[in-house]
Amino acid sequence: MRVIIVGGVAGGATTATRLRRLDESLEIILIEKSNYISYANCGLPYYIGNVIKDKENLLIQTPENLKKIFNIDVRVNQEVIYINRKSKSVIIKELKNGNKYEEKYDKLVLSPGAIPINPFINLPQEKIKTLHNIDDAIEIKEYIERNNVKNIAIIGGGYIGIEVAENLINYKNITINIIEKSSHVIASIDNDMAKFVHKILKEHGINTILNNEVKDIINQNNKLNIILDSKEISVDFVICCIGVKSEDKLAKQSGIITYSKGGIMVNEQMKTNDEDIYALGDAVKIKNFITEDYVNISLAGPANKQARIVANNICNINTKYSGSLGSSILKIFDYNLGITGINEKYCQDCNIDYKTIIISPFSHATYYPNANMLTIKALYEKVTGKILGAQIFGKDGVDKITDILATAIKMKMTAYDLEELDLCYAPPFSSAKSPVNLLGNSIVNEIEELVSTITWDEVTILDKFNSIVVLDVRSTDEYINGKYINAINIPLDELRNRLYELDKSKIYLVYCKTGHRSYIACRILLQNGYIVKNIIGGYMLYSI
Repeated sequence: MRVIIVGGVAGGATTATRLRRLDESLEIILIEKSNYISYANCGLPYYIGNVIKDKENLLIQTPENLKKIFNIDVRVNQEVIYINRKSKSVIIKELKNGNKYEEKYDKLVLSPGAIPINPFINLPQEKIKTLHNIDDAIEIKEYIERNNVKNIAIIGGGYIGIEVAENLINYKNITINIIEKSSHVIASIDNDMAKFVHKILKEHGINTILNNEVKDIINQNNKLNIILDSKEISVDFVICCIGVKSEDKLAKQSGIITYSKGGIMVNEQMKTNDEDIYALGDAVKIKNFITEDYVNISLAGPANKQARIVANNICNINTKYSGSLGSSILKIFDYNLGITGINEKYCQDCNIDYKTIIISPFSHATYYPNANMLTIKALYEKVTGKILGAQIFGKDGVDKITDILATAIKMKMTAYDLEELDLCYAPPFSSAKSPVNLLGNSIVNEIEELVSTITWDEVTILDKFNSIVVLDVRSTDEYINGKYINAINIPLDELRNRLYELDKSKIYLVYCKTGHRSYIACRILLQNGYIVKNIIGGYMLYSI
């Protein structure tokens, strides 16, 4: 049986090697239009920033190795330009000389990836680049060094935009402007958690221009003048990180079903509407594990899993893809941001009855040196406590907690399950009550009505009513150094003795630095007949 695979990198190359491990008798042909069959595209920003100094370190496999070890016929600098489903053949073009030839297949695998979005193709392309492959990274790095670039605009504040900004400012100490048309960077997190990212970027000298869309770019006097909604900036170079769109043109031309907004339609076996054609990776839409709607998730992890499933099914091992959570992690200077599951906007769009919680535990026991505070936001179903999503920000332990919560979501765990997780503990690594256990405790407290919570956005709306009092239970010194504008202050250790100062006809919205002391205050007040709500995130979140 002959299998032709269109496209390499995570999807295609992994499919090819899995196929060979399953069946020595297969004839496997892999067609890749670039010069690189398998490379670490997630490492490209780190090559630009000279953290990875040699581009050869980005190469995972070469055509020669795939031939020697796996007996795979790899053809680079060639492109499949036509699929004839009736004759089960493809037309392949050799890009160096333009020659075309035909190959038959028994099974065809489409892994063409995605195309970077660049709406500025009418401008000099040496000055406006997207970052999609090794050649892009080489060209960006060489242009910056050769032209002594001092000022760069990065259009798009997603993962790649943030990584490129960090690497360039560390490497060259040039002026970086991140332009983002929405209210915050990194679309997969919520506004409140994005505040931490904005703060870190600002501290490292990166300008974030939010709520501004690029209207035009004018190439003038060796500068690029960027016209925004509210201002104009002038830079030497632009890196366009707006995003990508599925490369589904070949599929469409052959009658394979695609979605109206892009992406090849596949079933749980990663099979298209053609029995002998599979598709995977950035080119397809896949099921969101939580909501079960179909979305584009351009991540290497899902692509690798899909590759294994494609190979299994070609070799008659019935395997299904259950969907993706889109779990990811991003390094931002000395901090890390972990994301899994869905965010508030997604919940609202899907009419999910959800609630949020924010806690700020330490990465490990505080009596052991170098414990760092984490901020963990979780979204959960109001009634059941089932975990829907999480966003974690901090220096240490972010990857561990994100992975635990991703596993919890995948296994459809509730907050009650998080409370009971038996996680390892030693002072250098965690606390006797793991941050994940504490998260479960906090959600269960709310479900069991031991406390009622409120967000800062809700506080600012309610504060205009005479029945509302915002109560700060931090120390007097903390209060003097910064407070919510209308808050009164009664330190937690004085609260029991000063209850007489409070009015039971009022509603008290209580905060401390992070939400822990204010929870204790809420329990005291509630059991003494007061109406109270705990403000999640505390003053730390408000003050950013």
